[in-house]
Order: sequence, then C-alpha cells, then structure tokens
Amino acid sequence: MSIFGSDKLKGKKIAIVATDGFEQSELEEPKKYLEGEGAETHVISLKSGSIKGWDEKDWGSKVSVDKTIDEVSVADYDALVLPGGQMNPDVLRTEAKVVDFAAEFMRSGKVVAAICHGPWTLIETGLLRGHKVTSWPSLKTDLTNAGAHWQDSEVVVDKGLITSRNPSDLPAFNKKIVEEILEGKHAPRS
Repeated sequence: MSIFGSDKLKGKKIAIVATDGFEQSELEEPKKYLEGEGAETHVISLKSGSIKGWDEKDWGSKVSVDKTIDEVSVADYDALVLPGGQMNPDVLRTEAKVVDFAAEFMRSGKVVAAICHGPWTLIETGLLRGHKVTSWPSLKTDLTNAGAHWQDSEVVVDKGLITSRNPSDLPAFNKKIVEEILEGKHAPRS
C-alpha cells in the first residue's frame, strides 16, 4: 500500500475507452483515483500513440494510449470507464468495435461506468432499456428514447452500471466505481 492510496483494487484491470476530444478531467481523475486504489488502468483508443483531451473550453493535454480497441478483450478487464466530452463519445458511438466492446461489457455483468456524454456509446449497445441512469442533461431525451430511466442525480448505480452528470460529480463517480468493483460481478444486463 502506498501513502497516497490503498491496495483495494490490487490485481484489477480497468479499461478506459476514449478518443480525441475526451473531457480531460473525466479521463484523468478516474484513472488517477483507480490507480491510487491499486488498479491497473489501460487507456484504449481507436489508434495508437496518444489522444488529445478537451479541457472545458479549449484543447487540453495529450494522454498516451496503452492499447487499441483491436488489441483488447473484455475478458482481460474487471471494469469499463467511458469518459465524456462531447466529441469523444460522438465518435466512439459510430465505431462498431467500440460499441461491441461496450455491449459485451454490459452483457458480462462487469462494472460499466460512464460520465457526462459517455452514455451515448451505451445507447448504441441497445442494452439500456429499463436501467436507471444519469448523464449530461442534453442526453436525457436520447437515454429516455433508448428505454432508460433518466434521473438528475450526482451518481446513479443500477446493477453495476454507474453513471454521473459532469466533472463536479467525479468524486462520487470515482468512489462508486471502486465500491462496485469490490462488490463483484452483477447479473448480466440485457
């Protein structure tokens, strides 16, 4: 155990799927928090190298990509994190391999966490019907049309599916990811 965190998630691997235009804090803060709890995180994207964040009103910093979507399997991970930012999930939801990866995570019962615009990718899986969720307010109609039950809450948890609204919700979002991983596998979501 380090002086900065714990080993609660030692041995756990977390997939963070993003592309250019991710909201800087919504990738970096969960990554840092989960690593501080002992998890190994992998930033997974459409291309190798690095991806560039969006930091509120302008381009942010680059983040190194650990693996491409072609190189990963759901079996290798304990949880999936989908950061928001408007551009990032709008691109990801059009990529069949990303949608398939997210859908397999949903069906597996493993933890799936999406913040801000991140649930856009989950809508494309067709597996949100009947689930309680939250998001950036502009996604309310999209999520409702997908059959989800949207609510305006800091964090919503439904059978290991964790959603939050925006960067100010990150402390609650991060804490719930750890709690749900420690709780273990949930029933498959379909």
